[in-house]
Amino acid sequence: MSSFSPNRRSFLLGAAAALPLVRATYGYPAAEQIRVGVIGVAGRGGANLIEIEPAGGTVAALCDVDTSRIGQAQKQFPKASFDQDFRKVLDKKNIDAVLIATPDHTHFPAAALALDSNRHVYCEKPLAHSVEETRILRNLAKANKRVTQMGTQIHSTTNYRRVVELIQAGAIGNVTEAHVWCAKSWGGKAVTTKKGEPVPATLDYDLWVGPAKMVPYSSSWVPFNWRSYWNFGSGTLSDMGCHYIDLTFWSLGLDFPHKVSAEGTPVHPETAADQLTATWHFAAKGNRGPVKLQWYDGGRKPEVKGALPWSDGVLFVGTKGMLQADYNRRVFLPEGTDLAAEAKSLKIDPIANSIGHWKEWIEGIKGNGKPLCNFDYSGPLTETVLLGVASYRAGKEFEWNAKTLTPSEPALGQFITKEYRTPWDKDLAGFKKAALA
Repeated sequence: MSSFSPNRRSFLLGAAAALPLVRATYGYPAAEQIRVGVIGVAGRGGANLIEIEPAGGTVAALCDVDTSRIGQAQKQFPKASFDQDFRKVLDKKNIDAVLIATPDHTHFPAAALALDSNRHVYCEKPLAHSVEETRILRNLAKANKRVTQMGTQIHSTTNYRRVVELIQAGAIGNVTEAHVWCAKSWGGKAVTTKKGEPVPATLDYDLWVGPAKMVPYSSSWVPFNWRSYWNFGSGTLSDMGCHYIDLTFWSLGLDFPHKVSAEGTPVHPETAADQLTATWHFAAKGNRGPVKLQWYDGGRKPEVKGALPWSDGVLFVGTKGMLQADYNRRVFLPEGTDLAAEAKSLKIDPIANSIGHWKEWIEGIKGNGKPLCNFDYSGPLTETVLLGVASYRAGKEFEWNAKTLTPSEPALGQFITKEYRTPWDKDLAGFKKAALA
């Protein structure tokens, strides 16, 4: 069984200190290759792998708990080292940054220990598995001045930029509410779950479970359908919410909601909802008034007159009209309105097209710009998503104090923080003080 040594964190800090000073503290020469360790190399990890070197980095280390899933990655990057345990990647002195593409429940230990060792971090969405973990990662990145990026790749597309420009230019007036929906559903897996199956010889299952509650192995959640189970994921909202709700956060300058509620199909103790609706209220900020944001999944959609029946979408409702968008489309509503013509005369504050989601991160490490989905931005986005999950699981509407990470309903507490199993609890508990830093 993999385990921490008692002074693991101090060792990692010592390893980081041994890095060449120019790499650890002052940045990197423009031509320098950023050496990246990739944690999780199949699935999303495989998709990320092929982006690193075109972005200007070097894949220096590969890591996956299942040796049956590493063949393609090793063929692509034969010079990269390989380990099953991500902590061994962090032991290496030649790693500048890590890319994390593991299941949600292991985002936090990998990212926290990487940041603690002064590595730059790219982490797939959602940033973490709990609100508290998300806040810790945001604060660690800020305190250690590391360059970070969350894997909401759609943020770097041109259509999102054009939507943000229009909303911020007042094309539909003052936005009072926004609706976000996704047809996908990660729910309904409880009836098909198999437990206690033999663990494949290629898989370090204890390490795969990591700090989560130990449960008998099941092919129902390894390697893919873990998103359906609360022990490892948080359902459709945490999966797709970070992509679609991102557009509202960016356009409207949202951060932390002050009131949250959610309801859906009956809550199951182990698996996510078949259908879910969540609502967040955001206070006025700057020139923007209060905003009500609603999420719908599993086939649910907003009942707003004039909205188009897309399977997935984002609908902004303003004082002059509406704008509906998805990854690739945007349209003013009601159809036939003059808003599209009027938008041509608006004073637009242009947003430059992205150089690429992964390249933003690599160039940021070199000192060239700042990734737009850094943890300072993606932290509040992830927190908002996970607060919706918490409200659904607790069956409670609540007021949220973002400063103290405190819900008005005590029943929510168990869904804001997490307890870790031994031996992970000894090392990860030390990070909790960073939540309120």
